[in-house]
Amino acid sequence: MNDKQAKRGFGYYLKYFFTHFEEIMLFIILSVLVTLAFVNVITRYFIKYSLAFTEEIEVNFFVWMTMFGAALAFKKKAHLGVSFIVNLFPPGWRKFFLILSTVLTVGVFSVLFYYSIWHVKNEIELDIRTMALNIPEWIYIVGVPFGSIIIIIRVIESAIKTYKEI
Repeated sequence: MNDKQAKRGFGYYLKYFFTHFEEIMLFIILSVLVTLAFVNVITRYFIKYSLAFTEEIEVNFFVWMTMFGAALAFKKKAHLGVSFIVNLFPPGWRKFFLILSTVLTVGVFSVLFYYSIWHVKNEIELDIRTMALNIPEWIYIVGVPFGSIIIIIRVIESAIKTYKEI
């Protein structure tokens, strides 16, 4: 270990965590999904019994993976776009299209956030529970508003970075 690595404090690791939040969460979720699927296959093979609860977790974790994956794609500018057409315009127009697309994207995910919060609130009030594990359903659904906030943050970060590059 060199001096630079030894001087890394809590702030360094906290910054790293927030910078790579999506990757860390996707790694954790995918690891859980792979482990559950593997355990389910092994139990089916050896004891001829399927673990039904794993399907519930796997299906609901895909929602979380989708939200974190979308946020990561916005962060890395990996979403499909019409940059070929937009790049034909002068820088002023490119900035306009960037602002327009940012406002529209933030608007869509703000609406998704609003209605998903409403959905989570209803799930809590009605005390809806999952079939297999009998845990509150809102635990799975809260990934949508949480992911929407992360996506909005990443879209704005990406737009600011791109705006400065134009």
